[in-house]
Amino acid sequence: MNLGKYKNIIFYISTIAFFSCLMYWFFVEGKTLEIGENITPSKDTGASMWENFADSFLTNLHHPLALLLAQIVTIILVAKLFGWICIKLKQPSVIGEMIAGIVLGPSLFGLYFPELSAFIFPKESLPNLQFLSQIGLILFMYIVGMELDLSVLRKKAHDAVVISHASIIIPFALGVGLSYFIYKEFAPEGIQFSSFALFIAIAMSITAFPVLARIVQERNLHKTKIGTVVITCAAADDITAWCILAAVIAVVKAGSFSGSVFVILMAILYVFIMIKAVRPFLNRIAELQKGKGFINKGLVAIFFLILIISSYATEVIGIHALFGAFMAGAIMPENVKFRNLFIEKVEDVALVLLLPLFFVFTGLRTQIGLLNDVHLWKIGGLIILTAVTGKFVGSALTARFLKISWKDSLTIGALMNTRGLTELIVLNIGYDLGVLGPELFAMLVIMALFTTFMTGPCLDFINYLFKGKKSMVEDEDEHGDHDAKYRVLLSFETAKSGSKLLRLADNFTHKMNGNKSVTAMTIAPVDELHAFDIENFEKEQFKNVIETSHELELEVTTLFKASTDVESDLTHITNKGNYDLLLIMLGKSMYEGSLLGRLLGFTTKIINPEKLLNTVKGKGNIFNTSPFDDLTLQVLDKATIPVGVLVDKDFNTADKIFVPIFNLSDFYLLEYAKRLINNNNSQIIILDAAGQIRNNIEVKELIRSIEQVAPNHITLYNEKKIEKEFLNSQDLMLISSKSWKNLIDTKSLWLSDIPSTLIISNP
Repeated sequence: MNLGKYKNIIFYISTIAFFSCLMYWFFVEGKTLEIGENITPSKDTGASMWENFADSFLTNLHHPLALLLAQIVTIILVAKLFGWICIKLKQPSVIGEMIAGIVLGPSLFGLYFPELSAFIFPKESLPNLQFLSQIGLILFMYIVGMELDLSVLRKKAHDAVVISHASIIIPFALGVGLSYFIYKEFAPEGIQFSSFALFIAIAMSITAFPVLARIVQERNLHKTKIGTVVITCAAADDITAWCILAAVIAVVKAGSFSGSVFVILMAILYVFIMIKAVRPFLNRIAELQKGKGFINKGLVAIFFLILIISSYATEVIGIHALFGAFMAGAIMPENVKFRNLFIEKVEDVALVLLLPLFFVFTGLRTQIGLLNDVHLWKIGGLIILTAVTGKFVGSALTARFLKISWKDSLTIGALMNTRGLTELIVLNIGYDLGVLGPELFAMLVIMALFTTFMTGPCLDFINYLFKGKKSMVEDEDEHGDHDAKYRVLLSFETAKSGSKLLRLADNFTHKMNGNKSVTAMTIAPVDELHAFDIENFEKEQFKNVIETSHELELEVTTLFKASTDVESDLTHITNKGNYDLLLIMLGKSMYEGSLLGRLLGFTTKIINPEKLLNTVKGKGNIFNTSPFDDLTLQVLDKATIPVGVLVDKDFNTADKIFVPIFNLSDFYLLEYAKRLINNNNSQIIILDAAGQIRNNIEVKELIRSIEQVAPNHITLYNEKKIEKEFLNSQDLMLISSKSWKNLIDTKSLWLSDIPSTLIISNP
């Protein structure tokens, strides 16, 4: 017997046995140490094991940590669900998250399910929720500060400063006027008119820069002059509004302006130190990291310390920790790659995990049920009217005064009227300071939701009124080439995949000269883009495509779009663009093929509610392995033109092509084979897998016509068995989507040996 084979097992068993016996001896001997000690015996309550377990389980359920974790899970799931619904309604996901907060609060969940609400969100747990949400807000404001491109602000502020400041002073003045009429009824006891009026005024004046920036990106306005103006306006507005808010907080806490002088002076000194001392220090650190492509943990610690110290300083001074976080982000080094690296470290935790807690905490404070008579709803309507008049009308008229067209002026007004999350932050600060009572707080939260929600419909209505002028994407979508051009659209996610798809498009069109049109498109999720980085991101995405087009001497049109719904926008552009062929790369779903993924509808996103709904309705079989990722499935389902899905195995050229024909419905593949022969001199091998070609006169005539034009370029195989060496010798396999599904379902041995494969689906 060879003991060497079993030495690891013998060692493992011996070690466990020896040390188990040793521990047992210590426990036995340890009992003797209890003699003479006052040991309290465990109480025998007479309860059964199950009752003891149940009591222990209930105690654990109400433990503060367990409760907080349950709250976080509930909040994230509900926030993501409402965010997805809003995306489908062509609204920013942040609106859904804001609504989710109100739904989980006393206005809905607490009203109809009071016991469950009291169990998940008991009053004693709210301080923990508030604490975590404040940490999330600090990280969020840090990101907002980093997203501000101060270099653009310096260069272009003179074009936008008038609009920006008008969009603050006009609603600010209207807010003070509104305060005059509602002070007696809604100001909490002991709050001076000046403090009340200043907070109402600042609530009227806020613009949500992050939401606005994403709307601009999603509507492809970032390349236009109007996009640049409105981003610059919003950035200047954000900086000005936060500085005003810091001063307002100082006045409110001091009780009067004279009492706040020292606080304001300390705040000015703080800003001076941050700009003149801390910022140069951070720039030197960034220079040392230049070209490395990563940030080591020591530097991450330095930047987090700057953030925390800055937030601490402003909190101690009396102008709120969030201003310090915003300032720490704004003075970050302007190097785009450096900011991106740091944002990546902070953003996911801040936006996905902690920020939804703030929305729900706001929702728990928002008691819409308090607005229980017509008079209060009239006041709410007056607040919304004042907010829209000040921001929308004020910004639009100022832009028009500066000789900007009516369409662009109204667009600026609609965008500057977006309040979003930033407004909720201001309102919560006012609530915490005791300036806003519960009724007025609820009205202002509704105003924040309404003004953010109306941005999208307003922009659509403005475009409808001025529909003679189309955007870049509309021009591309509605560009109707009614000539004989063969139009290919390729859509890619990564720069490398774009280059491969372009080579494939060239193989299909190389010799067509002026009778072809190739468009390379990338659609990026708007949540992954930042206002300061969008031009650089687009340039990097198309870099390989442009280089490959020069190498191939192929003229290519590039199309970039930021989107909240990549699948819908891809199919919309495809169907409206008069294209003849769409080329995409096969992706891979997270949890693809797993039972968990099938049951819950997991995709490359975390959860796809649409797929889950289809499964519940019986439209999808959760136990079948899909031959495609979920994005590809949606495109194939909704596209009205042929779609080619490339399975990449180091694809470079299509000189040798294998076309298996499994049934009569696959014969359309021969048209694509013919196109590759004509444009790329490809050698085609057709496999008559079902033995149907020999008996089909129409197909035999098609093959004969191809041979007449390009002799010796097409070969017919009748072999039943295809060897691995043959598959490895081919550059590309053309296959129908139905036959590809059959290969997946039958777990064909081909799959491990096939070359790069183009799966072609005919609508």
